[in-house]
Amino acid sequence: MVQISRRSFMAGAAGSLLVPTALAQHDRYPSRALQLTHGFGAGGNADVVSRLFAQKMQDVLKQPVVVDIKSGAGGTIASDYVAKSKPDGYNLVMLTGAHTVSAALRKSLPFDAVRDFSFISTVTSFPFVIAVRAEHPAQNLQELLALARKKPEEVTFTSVGVGSTQHMVGELLGVTANVKLLHVPYRGGGAPVQAVIAGDVDVLADTLTVASPHIKSGRLRALAVTSAQAWPSMPGVPPVSAVLKDFEVRSWLGLAAAAGTPQEIVDLLNKAVRTAAEASPVKTTLFNLGSESAPSSSVQMTGMVKQEIERWRSVVAKAGIQPQ
Repeated sequence: MVQISRRSFMAGAAGSLLVPTALAQHDRYPSRALQLTHGFGAGGNADVVSRLFAQKMQDVLKQPVVVDIKSGAGGTIASDYVAKSKPDGYNLVMLTGAHTVSAALRKSLPFDAVRDFSFISTVTSFPFVIAVRAEHPAQNLQELLALARKKPEEVTFTSVGVGSTQHMVGELLGVTANVKLLHVPYRGGGAPVQAVIAGDVDVLADTLTVASPHIKSGRLRALAVTSAQAWPSMPGVPPVSAVLKDFEVRSWLGLAAAAGTPQEIVDLLNKAVRTAAEASPVKTTLFNLGSESAPSSSVQMTGMVKQEIERWRSVVAKAGIQPQ
C-alpha cells in the first residue's frame, strides 16, 4: 500500500486547483485576434466603416480585429460564413441594410436572417438621396412625381442591382406616391451614377457617399433625402417626407456573430462598439461619408432587423415584385 504524506497530498491538491484557474486565464475572451467579415467591395461604405470600427474596437479588446472581405451575392456569402462559424465571438460580420432586404425578397437563403445570428449593435445609420441629372426638367420632387403620374413607367430609376436597398428605396417611393416608376438595375460600382449623369436613366436613389461628389460638382441635382428631417451634411435639401408624409428610409450597418454566442461576449463586443462610436475621429469620418454614429443594444438591433424584414416584405408585395 502506497503511503501519501499530508504535505504531498496538500501539494497535489493545490496543483489540481491551479489547473482550472490556468485554463480560465487561457480561455479569457478575447485571447487572440478577431475576424470581422463583410460581403462588399474594397473601398466601399461597408469596407470603410468596418476598418474604422475594427481599429477602434481593438483598442478596447486588446486584440487585433482583422477585416476580411468575402464579397458576392449582396453580402450573403459573408453572412453565411459567420452564421455557420463557431459561436465563440471570434468571427463577426458587418451586416448592412441588404441583410433585411434579402430576407424579404429571396425565396430562400442559406441561413435564417434572424435566428442564425447573435446581433451585437448597429454602428451607423444613413439616408439615401433622390437625385436627377443637372439638365433634368424636374426641379424638385413634386415635379418629378407629377411627371411620373403623366407618364406611368416612363420615368426610370436605377440601383446597384435587383434586391439592393437602393432598389427598395425606389420601389417604396413609387408605392407611397402611387406612381409607376421603371427600375433599371446595374451591377454596382459607378455605373448607376454615370447612367443618370449621361441621361440614360432619370433618377438615382443612392447613398450620400456615392452621390455627394457629383451633387457638389453640379452634375447631379439633389431633390430630397430619405431621412425624416433634412440631413446635416446636405443642407438645403428637403426630406421626402415634406412631400410624402411619414416617408423615411435609413439604411444601416451593424455587427453580428453566430447564434449562440455567449451573452457576456455579446455584451463585451457591444461595449467595444459603443466606445468606438463615441470617438471623435469616427464621428467625423462617418459625417463625411453622409452617415452618423448609431450604436444600439443587442436587443434593439434584433428588433430593428425583424421590423425591417417585415417592412420590405410589405413593399415587395405592394410593388408586385416576385420573390426570387
